[in-house]
Amino acid sequence: MEPFEFKKIILASNSPRRRSLMEEAGFCFQVLPADGNVETPFDPAKFASPADFVCHEAFLKAENVAKRFPKEDLVVIGCDTIAVCNGEILGKPADREDARRMLSMLSGSIHEVISGLCLLDPAFPSVRVLEPAVTRLEMDPLTEEMLEAYLDSGKWEGKAGAFGYQDGNDWLHVISGTESNVVGLPMERLSELLKPAEGWFRW
Repeated sequence: MEPFEFKKIILASNSPRRRSLMEEAGFCFQVLPADGNVETPFDPAKFASPADFVCHEAFLKAENVAKRFPKEDLVVIGCDTIAVCNGEILGKPADREDARRMLSMLSGSIHEVISGLCLLDPAFPSVRVLEPAVTRLEMDPLTEEMLEAYLDSGKWEGKAGAFGYQDGNDWLHVISGTESNVVGLPMERLSELLKPAEGWFRW
């Protein structure tokens, strides 16, 4: 057996958006979320950049699940996504007012969505892929009416930066990078890493 040759893919996330992206790409996989206590508050003293932080979070998720399958022939995918505006990390809003704060900050600005992507094979724990994917976006200035309408929709819930690109809002535009990364999983890069070979997926 060689590193990254496997029969089984596990997505260490309970995100319905990541699951949909994987399904749309045609991957056969199992969903097994990491324990809820693996996330770490951002501490600028511990991480050189937001990209380092989000990669760390992705690794923790993948590692948490991989440990349940010691030496098994499979690959575990961990991913974490954040929005960054003016140097501030915007994760999932705690409530409506937190979502309002985030959207008000993003309104009329250029910002980044960064996903940390981690792939682990429990049979080869010393070998891993761990890298960030960055997409730059611009949000049009939001009127109070637009802001309230989006908050009322509830579509901000559970989404980094309090917005979902997949919602089709005409006030959000990708400048560079991929749309799938904004949705929550950089599929273009992941598809490069997970390639079909002899009926299996080879990383």
